[in-house]
Amino acid sequence: MISLRDVSKHYRVAGHRRQVLRNIYANFESGSSYGILGINGAGKSTLMRLLAGTEQPTTGKIRRTTRVSWPLGFAGGFHPQMTGRENLKFVARAYGESIRDVTSFVEDFAELGDFLDAPVKTYSSGMQARLAFGLSMSVEFDCYLIDEVTAVGDARFSAKCNQVFNSRRGSCDIIMISHGMETLKEYCTKGVVVADGNVLFFDDIDDAIELYRRMNF
Repeated sequence: MISLRDVSKHYRVAGHRRQVLRNIYANFESGSSYGILGINGAGKSTLMRLLAGTEQPTTGKIRRTTRVSWPLGFAGGFHPQMTGRENLKFVARAYGESIRDVTSFVEDFAELGDFLDAPVKTYSSGMQARLAFGLSMSVEFDCYLIDEVTAVGDARFSAKCNQVFNSRRGSCDIIMISHGMETLKEYCTKGVVVADGNVLFFDDIDDAIELYRRMNF
């Protein structure tokens, strides 16, 4: 479970405070998969980063009793001066994983060849996405966070991404942001709508989608 207790988040923008989330009390229960919806700028990605721990709340506390991934495909945590292989080693150590197993999986999956030993700053955005997705799949989490990304690259590589991700679905929970309603219905049973700094939980993803659609008209 991921629990939020009196969580607020604001940013300083041009000298002004922008409140994104306000005094949130919420539980993302283990054994359930959630789709997160909201209009652009509502705070969906901010909420996702807080759940992942890649950002900290301005006030309040977040407690995780399950192993939670970083946002799937997230490449922002790579050190640009380090090689792809060095980044893999760093993450494997941080998560207590076998460096050999992680590296072997990503070598085969990401298909980067000799570029794995080149600095990440020399990678194209597509190559970074391949490295990030492969790394995400090399570590088995109890809950995967997905921000608009379920596959990357060309059609063949996208199919490869979907295949390995779908193999994990039976043994993990998912918290997903997507503007694709059919995608949310495929992966999620429950829904969360982010609006006006608040989060509204629905036991049925269809009810969350209906509210989201009303908000857009």
